[in-house]
Amino acid sequence: MVSPDLRPSAVPEPASAEEGVVRLRAPFALHHGGTLESPRIAWRLSGPRAAPVVLAIGGISGYRRVSAEDQGWWAPVVGDGRALDTRRFRVLGIDYLGGSGDSSAPLPGGSFPTLSAFDQAEAIAALLAELGLGRLHAVVGASYGGQVALALGARHAALAARLLVVSAADRTHPMASAWRSVEREVVRFGIRQGDPAGGLKLARALAMCTYRSPREFATRFSGEPTLAEGRLQLPIESYLFARGDAYVARYRPESFVCLSESIDLFRVDAGAVQLPVTAIAVPEDQLVPYDDMQAFIRRLPHGRLVTLESIYGHDAFLKEGEALRPIFADCLQGPA
Repeated sequence: MVSPDLRPSAVPEPASAEEGVVRLRAPFALHHGGTLESPRIAWRLSGPRAAPVVLAIGGISGYRRVSAEDQGWWAPVVGDGRALDTRRFRVLGIDYLGGSGDSSAPLPGGSFPTLSAFDQAEAIAALLAELGLGRLHAVVGASYGGQVALALGARHAALAARLLVVSAADRTHPMASAWRSVEREVVRFGIRQGDPAGGLKLARALAMCTYRSPREFATRFSGEPTLAEGRLQLPIESYLFARGDAYVARYRPESFVCLSESIDLFRVDAGAVQLPVTAIAVPEDQLVPYDDMQAFIRRLPHGRLVTLESIYGHDAFLKEGEALRPIFADCLQGPA
């Protein structure tokens, strides 16, 4: 079942869609130490049953409903006739370990072991074996999903033919970690004060400042302040806190802390990723600097860099469906 906080309203079930929850081996040893005793991973497949399978994974808020037909989180990019075309490919989506779906995750107010992108990769490898899917045509990963794709490529190169990575490098920039560490502490403070939702709202508002570009904010929010609740409120304020409220309605504070930390702990030896990698870099991305992406590509045995300029910065992977179409088509063509 889909968790209530992630359930889209009135989603039609495509005839070719399947989903379920797989129990992983127990105990499930973790990259940074510790174990998960009864781990599970939730999955969904959508698209023609005979089509090549593409694993599509995104930021920490992503979940197993991916495509437009499923009213999924990547609807502008994945679906009938879109950049990742569900008429040509069968798309596999997952709920991350530690996230807000039906995979193993922290309970409200509870603790959870430190997770790595390598743990997600091991869970995916186990899932592929359980489902009998064989070698994936590709892994398409954006943001945290790009880190997981690289971890899978380093550990289990035989499981995929190619990687397409958007706004993710082989290591996290310290400035991005600085922003996220403050966000996590805001959530922890809210939990300690008995207001986890309030902490998550503020953290998400701060995160939105890093996801988008200064140029976009200058274009959209340069208007005059208005009187609201007895004070002058800037246009950007109402936007940021509305995004925070929306996020609180569908995401767990403890999951945010868990997976945000997982992003910042990520390091992979690029030389160990032997698969062909197409990496998409956005010069306006504040979280994954363009210079870092260029350096990352030079460390890969088989990598190429594609530049996508976008006012949306780090969120370009969510917003630039048309611009991504030719890049995806070029990367995904050919046999597995």
